Amino acid sequence: MLARLLRPKTTVSAHCDLPCGVYDPAQARIEAESIKAIVEKYEANDDPIFRARALIIKEQRSELVKHHLWVLWTDYFKPPHFEKYPQLHQLFNEATKLAGAGGTKGSLDKAKADELLAKIDEIAKIFWETKNA
Repeated sequence: MLARLLRPKTTVSAHCDLPCGVYDPAQARIEAESIKAIVEKYEANDDPIFRARALIIKEQRSELVKHHLWVLWTDYFKPPHFEKYPQLHQLFNEATKLAGAGGTKGSLDKAKADELLAKIDEIAKIFWETKNA
């Protein structure tokens, strides 16, 4: 009896946890662009203190990229998205690895930053297709 009284009278569903507008791959892209800029500034500067600070900031930005991608992967995209875009899991896996120790977090390779930006763009393209659907 108590369970029946406490059961919701109306069941609703949504494709994201909050009303739309709070998710955006641009957040990951901005951090990835920062990483690339930091690598360029690092290469152009011989000051060891500047370089040490640049490395720390680059690693922090790489973690932020991973965070923003994980939020999209786990909170925004739902099973119907993964059914329609079966490559999504692979894209997110590759993008987060590019932001990790084997990618921008652990290296000063501009090519890795460019690869990361390209993966984020692929994810963003799918994101906007789902958002505008």
